[in-house]
Amino acid sequence: MNTSSKPTLFDYLHLHFLVIIWGFTAILGKLINADLSRVSLTFFRTLLAAIGLALVLTLRKEWKKVAPQDRNKMLGVGVIMGVHWLTFFASAHVSSASVCLAGMSTTSLFTALLEPLFSRKQVRPLEILMSLLVMLGLYLIFRFEFDQSWGLGLALISSLLAALFTIANSRFVKTHPALVITFYEMGGATMGMFLGLVGIGMASGLTQAQVVPQSMDWLWLGILASVCTVYAYSAGVHLLKKMSPFTLNLTINLEPVYGMALAYFILNERMTAGFYAGTGVILLTVILYPILNSRFSKG
Repeated sequence: MNTSSKPTLFDYLHLHFLVIIWGFTAILGKLINADLSRVSLTFFRTLLAAIGLALVLTLRKEWKKVAPQDRNKMLGVGVIMGVHWLTFFASAHVSSASVCLAGMSTTSLFTALLEPLFSRKQVRPLEILMSLLVMLGLYLIFRFEFDQSWGLGLALISSLLAALFTIANSRFVKTHPALVITFYEMGGATMGMFLGLVGIGMASGLTQAQVVPQSMDWLWLGILASVCTVYAYSAGVHLLKKMSPFTLNLTINLEPVYGMALAYFILNERMTAGFYAGTGVILLTVILYPILNSRFSKG
């Protein structure tokens, strides 16, 4: 694993705190006005985040020069990230927040399959096994929540894109500060969503309610941009200095578990027994991986 040092207990606890925040993201997506286009929602989230990051970097005087080639790559990864969030919010919009988050649990499987294609790392049987267990949990959820298959499908696309930009960031973070990486990627996501808004507006037309957030929407967007994006995403990128993309994304599989609990108390969502069984399998996988990984590494 190409990391600068081994993760500490505090790093793992910090990661779990970030996963709770990300689990809250789908809740916020449900709270925002349903008439607002998901493209517009993603655009304003990334725009506010980019402005916030620029302010933080200026106040801290932490701007670092980035080579044009690397900057363009970060902007491109930002577009991928924007589409990831777009499909994520669309999934939460057409299905329950819990099903959306459950679909995101496949990110570790996509990471285990894709990471060897972008690095010299070999495919690890343990990672594939753990990812297949996650897929078993997903099957249990899908089997009993088939009426929400469209939302689950969008979440799977979002999960694939999340694996791609996490792998990319594990390379960027070796030579660039996390805040700078996040700023350029938010910029790329904002530009991508702006072009999407223009394209949709020209093709089918959008009403003001679909483009402009309403009063309370600005509060939720502010939380999305500041807490769930500027803080959580930058901290997640920083953790890639110590953790592999697979370890990070496997822990993020707990997002549906935390999100399900939040959805239960905030949105009063009730799911089937199959859903809870599936999330239980996912939780067990996340607990088993570091134990088995440590044992096989020593062996």
